[in-house]
Amino acid sequence: MPSGPVINGPAATVLLMDRLARNRDVWTVVNALHTDTDARRLWASDRIRWGLFGITDEDLGVLGEVTGLDVVELGCGSAYFSAWMMRAGARPVAVDLTPAQLETARCCQEEFGLDFPLIEADAEDIPLPDASFDLAVSEHGAGVWCRPEAWVAEAARLLRPGGRLVFLVNSLLSTLCVPAEGGVAGDRLLRGQRGLSPIGWPGGGIEHHLSHGEWIAVLRGAGFTIDAMHELYSPTDATSPEYYDIVSAEWASQWPAEELWVAHLPPAT
Repeated sequence: MPSGPVINGPAATVLLMDRLARNRDVWTVVNALHTDTDARRLWASDRIRWGLFGITDEDLGVLGEVTGLDVVELGCGSAYFSAWMMRAGARPVAVDLTPAQLETARCCQEEFGLDFPLIEADAEDIPLPDASFDLAVSEHGAGVWCRPEAWVAEAARLLRPGGRLVFLVNSLLSTLCVPAEGGVAGDRLLRGQRGLSPIGWPGGGIEHHLSHGEWIAVLRGAGFTIDAMHELYSPTDATSPEYYDIVSAEWASQWPAEELWVAHLPPAT
């Protein structure tokens, strides 16, 4: 089987050292090509939605009541998810590495009349105090683009006792089925699962995709109790994503496109 773009050993160390610059460059380009218009479309929504196919949180029952909660979004991009959270009654703080995306978020804040803090920082090292939040969320942000052990530990630091972590990532299966040169997942395994992370896609950023067992170990290692992992498929009437098109709607009707993890810290005693 082709090994794909996985890079291990000393080369992986070099790759990780280049992570911030590469990922910032990629999302600066994505912002220029897509995010400006897509951000406004997403900001205009009055419902919290998850992932490539916009599955509503009401359908999933993941977040529950968020009114009055302090929420940190890790890897917010243009911060549309934080905008949804604010409309639902939460007090969000949005964190992202890429200045261009945060500038789009600021423009959307002015246009839609929503105001919440935007912090330029790597989700592995956030300049915010310990135990400041009730909920940490990431919709493909830190969960894909940051080192899992580092950003999950940082989320644990930021959460209060009993605080929840909810994050969305690409499904393991989709990652194993995407061709080495990038593109849409097919119906064959194209790389091995062992040592899958990090992945440096040709001309792209540096991503992290873990097996289920590895995610469990990372979350438990940071002190979290795992509540659920939802496998997200495409709805029956879905169309394929226009960009970030790693799966088609047809593919995702048969296999999970994304995984939505839910965990919490122990409550105060």
